[in-house]
Amino acid sequence: MKLYQILFSILIIGNLHAAKLGKMKDLFAKDDFSQWTKVNGEKVDKGWSIENGTTYRHAKGGDIITKEKFKDFELTFEWKISKAGNSGIKYRARGNLGLEYQVLDDQKHRDNKNPTHRAGSLYELVAAPDSKPLRPVGEWNKGRIFVKGNQIEHWLNGEKVVEITWGSEDWKKQFQKSKYKKHKGFGNWEGPILLQDHNDPVWFRNLKIQKL
Repeated sequence: MKLYQILFSILIIGNLHAAKLGKMKDLFAKDDFSQWTKVNGEKVDKGWSIENGTTYRHAKGGDIITKEKFKDFELTFEWKISKAGNSGIKYRARGNLGLEYQVLDDQKHRDNKNPTHRAGSLYELVAAPDSKPLRPVGEWNKGRIFVKGNQIEHWLNGEKVVEITWGSEDWKKQFQKSKYKKHKGFGNWEGPILLQDHNDPVWFRNLKIQKL
């Protein structure tokens, strides 16, 4: 391949990558809650605040959800948790019920006894490995959720920590052991993104989503 052809290929790939990045939607683009509501549809008016692009749960205000629904998507975000804190990001949700990317202080919170309840895990269903690259409490972690069709992935600081196929034998086994087993179709719904109020301070920033 000639040099100009190589350079042209690199340019095309770069443009495609830029186009893909351009499709990412910032869920707090206006530094406000205009894209969000409480689970009951009411305005987000207490408990949560935004300052300089960082969303902070500082007092009881309830879970908040996006007005828009998603099923197949890629969500990237950053999070940090308070000492002994617990929170999460739920997706493909109905009400307060949905798949959950767990956000936790693995060292101090009592929920650490269950591996599927630790940070980065698919709550109740798939445990992130103990060797995951989790940063200390008070430091920012980078998260990524990828769901397309039946494929479900969680990423933590650039490393894939959860992977499962909805409806597979492994899924069925884990699902039947979970507290969700009575909810038909759980994990395969279209629904909003939910930020969980679990009575602890938690911070999120750079929540960006792209439908697939």
